[in-house]
Amino acid sequence: MCRIFAACLKDGKVSPILKTGLKRLEYGGYDSAGMATIDNGNLEIKKGVGKIDEVDRIVNFESLNGNIGIAHNRWATHGYPSITNAHPLTDCTGEIAVVHNGVIENFLELKEELIKNGHEIKSRTDTEVVAHLVEEEVKKGNDLVKACLKAIKRVEGSYALAIIYSKEPDKIVLIRKESPLYLGIGKDGNFASSDPVAFVDKTNLMIPLEDYELAVITPYYYKIYSIKDEKEILRNPVEIDIKPQMIEKGGYPHYMLKEIFEQPISLYYAINVQRLYLNAIAEPMSRSKVNFLIGAGTSYHSCLAGSYMYSKISGLATIPVVASEFIQQYGNTLDPDTSLLLVSQSGETADVLKVASYARMKASTVMSITNVVSSTITRLSRLYLVQQAGPEIGVAATKTYTSQLLIHLLLALEIGKKREKINENEYNEYYTKIRSIPKAAEFVLKSTDQKAKQAAEMLKDYTHIFYLGRGINTATAFEGRLKMLEIAYIPSSAFSAGESKHGPIALIEKNTPVIFIAPKDESRKVILGNIMEIKSRGGKIITLGTNDDRELKEVSDFYIDMPEADELITPILYILPLQLIAYYTAVLKGLDPDKPRNLAKSVTVE
Repeated sequence: MCRIFAACLKDGKVSPILKTGLKRLEYGGYDSAGMATIDNGNLEIKKGVGKIDEVDRIVNFESLNGNIGIAHNRWATHGYPSITNAHPLTDCTGEIAVVHNGVIENFLELKEELIKNGHEIKSRTDTEVVAHLVEEEVKKGNDLVKACLKAIKRVEGSYALAIIYSKEPDKIVLIRKESPLYLGIGKDGNFASSDPVAFVDKTNLMIPLEDYELAVITPYYYKIYSIKDEKEILRNPVEIDIKPQMIEKGGYPHYMLKEIFEQPISLYYAINVQRLYLNAIAEPMSRSKVNFLIGAGTSYHSCLAGSYMYSKISGLATIPVVASEFIQQYGNTLDPDTSLLLVSQSGETADVLKVASYARMKASTVMSITNVVSSTITRLSRLYLVQQAGPEIGVAATKTYTSQLLIHLLLALEIGKKREKINENEYNEYYTKIRSIPKAAEFVLKSTDQKAKQAAEMLKDYTHIFYLGRGINTATAFEGRLKMLEIAYIPSSAFSAGESKHGPIALIEKNTPVIFIAPKDESRKVILGNIMEIKSRGGKIITLGTNDDRELKEVSDFYIDMPEADELITPILYILPLQLIAYYTAVLKGLDPDKPRNLAKSVTVE
């Protein structure tokens, strides 16, 4: 996940404005940054590795001349953070520059074709192929707009693109599919960005681009075209109202809420992890005698849910273990026939890294899932997957958790195919379900937001809350409880609902709040019995269940309607209202959900 910004000014130097806008977008990526401007028909580029201020101290962005330019901050998904991989990226001639937010799914095929046609590909990114595709079309005599219209039809995936060409120095081409992109229409020039916060101080007039649209901005006008039929689209700008103090949080009061509502996008990016990389990890997991899933906190909960996915789809037994306990519990069992899949959002979690180093000494196969491509865990792993969730500023994990769940699901699918536990038709059918997850997540967030606020109002004054689930959603209960502990500071307990009779039920008295995660799956009947046991003892029943489950609604004191979904997809959807409940509870208690006391984003000490 990255962010882009572009500006065309009638008068004056564009680089200071680009730098300011880029700073407002830094929440979208901070492992590298860069800018390109056109001055007197020459393309000028400055870029580097690190946060914007760090790069600026080295390259001095404001030394770039010209009144037209594009800018980018990066969160690496393809290629390590490096000057070569930093955007803007150029074609062979050095006359076309591109910045990109999104994932190009067919870049490997395009890259191979371009190399055969004599192009020199310098970076390891997916983005660079776009510059060379446009170059190919320009060579055929097309102007920039026509070249971009033709080139983009060859690209599969998601993209918000800004493209400039030194031979046509008065314009910037913008292209959108499935990644946000907005035009800003101003008196002193025109702008474009992944987020309107980048240009909010220059204009309050905005035009959201839709999927499969290409726009051209110059200092004096804008035009929008349909990519499909190349016809011009007439659209007027609308007014926006974003308060300055909310700029860096993308218009949200807290990073956590912003990141909760970013999950449809982060899930989309996770789906588009290259299958080549999924297959690379699926191979050793398929042949290993023992597979461990290792994580801490939220990442451990993803491993717990993942163990159900690997079992049900691929018939593969996996053992989820808390990282801090692994060496004492299983260290002496490791050998070359053992595989470990380590999960760490930051890639720097001390307990997880200790397991990685220990397992390497035992000649076991060490693999990992992380959100940071340049992290230590990627260097300790034989193979790794980047979950592509983008940077997460809030201490409490939200979007990184659901992305981890999705990566586990995708891996389980590849292993199932490799082990011949599912056939080609079943594989394709499941992929169709998976591709529907981002839209389903968007629906859940919108439809449950108000109910989550009501639940928070109900829960904020309690001194203890129980979370119960069964099967794969035992992990959802654990994760929902962790969010409430982390940011609202309400003591909470989570159990498999089947364990409620083995101790926890002794604590139930009148109006004790108990949250049940109860989708319509194979455990639905037995969890209903657990609900009745708690209800008969006076517990206050709060249930997350499917919207047509009348029986559950009748026995619940408060019900949150959820869409029906495949059992293995439910953990991704059912955690969303629990994240919202925890967030709103913290806010109602006057707490800062972004900075919970005594906690750090990455636990780098044991």
